[in-house]
Amino acid sequence: MGLNTIGSFFMPKNKIFYELFEQVADTVEEMGEQLKKVVAEPDRDKRAPLIKYVEDLEHKNDDHTHKLFTELGRNFITPFDREDIHYLATALDDICDLIYSSAKKINFYNINPNDTGIQKMADLIAQGCSEIKVAVYGLRDMNNLRRMTEALVKVNSVENQADDVFDMCIERLFETEDDAKEVIKKREIYQAMEIATDKCEDAANVIESIIIKYS
Repeated sequence: MGLNTIGSFFMPKNKIFYELFEQVADTVEEMGEQLKKVVAEPDRDKRAPLIKYVEDLEHKNDDHTHKLFTELGRNFITPFDREDIHYLATALDDICDLIYSSAKKINFYNINPNDTGIQKMADLIAQGCSEIKVAVYGLRDMNNLRRMTEALVKVNSVENQADDVFDMCIERLFETEDDAKEVIKKREIYQAMEIATDKCEDAANVIESIIIKYS
């Protein structure tokens, strides 16, 4: 085996990791936009196919995440820390899981999404997902750290806003809703949506850690 062959064997396969993360980021953004369509549709039957598409995207992301973990086990050298790859893939997967959970609960509990809190949460989730995509795409060469950092700051702002919206929604819910079942149903939806923004922040924190280590 020649030196060139040996060298190529141990060279990091950066491209496959970046490509897979970018595919995940695309799916994350698409799911955020699709959630906005779900909560904008007042008809339960018309929402069903929209939610089914969210489910399909979630399964698609599961496949991408599985490929990331497979490549992580297969490659001796990686473009950045193995732990960071694992943490980032997990955080991005969690975002998708929580978006799907939020969409599914709306029809499962037969809740009318024409609700100020649900609408605002969906907007914030979509914003967070869009900024996460910007940050993930920046990992390939890290040539535009300013734009990446701006995206991460926006994700943090989204998470803070979502906390405030969640608190206001719960306060209003207990003040205006007399049906205990409805309180439980809506609270679960608000909570799933708020946690989705938490997961966006988790992903942003991992990306920030990678920037600090490798920029």
